[in-house]
Amino acid sequence: MPRNKSQAPQTVRREHARRRARSKWSLAVVGGPMILAVVAGSVFAAGGHHRHQPGGGAAARSTQAAEPDPNCTLVVPEHPLTARGLATPYRLVATDPRQGPCHEADPGQAAFVEAAILTRDGKLTVYDPLVTDRGTRPAARTVRPRVPKGSTVGIWFGFNAAQLTLKSSGGSHSLAQGRCVNGAPGSVFGQFAYCNAPAFFRAADMQKAQKHLRIPALGTAKDGLPCPTTRDFSVVDQDGSDNVVTHYLADAHGRTAQNNAASRAVLRRTGAKPADLTNGSDNLLLTHFIDPALGCTPFTAPDQSSDGLASSALPLDELSAAARQRAPIALIPQNDPMTLVDGHASVRKTDLYRAGVDMPPVGAGDDGNGAAYCRKLFAGPSGIHRVFKDRSLLRTAPSPDPATAPDLFGFLASRANQTFTNLGCDRLLGSGNPVVLTTDGQGLVTDAVLRPLGRVPASPTPTGTARSTSPSATPATSSPAVNDGPSASPTGGPGSAPSASGEVSASPSAGAPDPSVGSGPPPSPSTPPVVG
Repeated sequence: MPRNKSQAPQTVRREHARRRARSKWSLAVVGGPMILAVVAGSVFAAGGHHRHQPGGGAAARSTQAAEPDPNCTLVVPEHPLTARGLATPYRLVATDPRQGPCHEADPGQAAFVEAAILTRDGKLTVYDPLVTDRGTRPAARTVRPRVPKGSTVGIWFGFNAAQLTLKSSGGSHSLAQGRCVNGAPGSVFGQFAYCNAPAFFRAADMQKAQKHLRIPALGTAKDGLPCPTTRDFSVVDQDGSDNVVTHYLADAHGRTAQNNAASRAVLRRTGAKPADLTNGSDNLLLTHFIDPALGCTPFTAPDQSSDGLASSALPLDELSAAARQRAPIALIPQNDPMTLVDGHASVRKTDLYRAGVDMPPVGAGDDGNGAAYCRKLFAGPSGIHRVFKDRSLLRTAPSPDPATAPDLFGFLASRANQTFTNLGCDRLLGSGNPVVLTTDGQGLVTDAVLRPLGRVPASPTPTGTARSTSPSATPATSSPAVNDGPSASPTGGPGSAPSASGEVSASPSAGAPDPSVGSGPPPSPSTPPVVG
């Protein structure tokens, strides 16, 4: 729904942030990558399950308020595609200082940067540029990456709050230098942005054609099906292919550092154990939770910012999905909340988003139809049905958010329940939410059932002793309406998903556009830019 700027804009932004907080999850890694504790911004963490663990210092001050500012700006350094630019920290500031500060060490406001470097002979590495607060020095010296002459660099961004805006540093033209895209004019994506991504993927395609770059086979999962990718309908949610796998460290004073042995050694000298900051992303969910549960191995490359250790990354996941995902293929639909403009579907914004994750534009074999997307996700055998088929495998796997569910199955079922609501699938399909959750007395999702579409009433009333509930209790404001696209859009009457109260508004949460959008030129240069 278009935002009424004359009516409490601060309230609108705060309400939007609350909805977004329930549509994505963020976590901190404690004691190593496989021991996980959930922190602020955790998806589906409704009511008393919402927890916050600031990093201390500046972060602690920023989280004293009940609701930290959900809209932050990331200042992009000069020449971001060069080795020097990659090693220069990005600066996090408040988009509107009147709404409060933004602090990178606050897990609920943290922004993340992830880069991939592809040499002209097909060698691929990843690198995580650091983000710090403006005016704050890194807790440890950043690693300068190797960017051989002729390499192509792509950069992607993730965010644990609502609206992230990119901005050029000082009097530079760093957004243009990096060919950065933050959304459509006047409307940022939200938690996602990129620089030079289309050129990176074109370069990768050329390297694959020349047999210099090989994308590994997916392999077969324990359920006998191909291992899933970020474009598998059993993996996607309301806004797929967003956020990154980047991992930072933070000290007790709110300073941040890259995740490597040298940084940990420096931080240990302070006497306090460093906090780990990660971005709640579909990519991290796939590579760190779903893949291990199904016996799958993600596509990885050496991470130059983390001692050369093998790491997954958004660009690697998308290269794998583009090369290996079998039909049906889940491409970003026009009812994805990150591609809406004032609550309306936008072909241009959808195409800009798709270009950043190596997907074809709307109309190139897929029209972004929201109803078709919902149907494949909730009725097709390759969608959420696979999660229920794999219940026994997923029940023994750890949950990304123990405050939502004790195991991975409960978490994925809860996520699917909210996805149906956030995409407006009830309006598009004329059905109630088919994913019915069972919760215990503390609100944890302990079980779920999947009912056939069309057999669920529009406003079901839960019965029995166990509560069937949607983790999100905050109604969205509108369904997306088409303003420039050919696909169907939500137009039907109101519907609801099962909830503790028996009613949750089923409309995608569209972001309020920020007037200051750091988007570069359309991502369509004829040849990939080279650096070095």
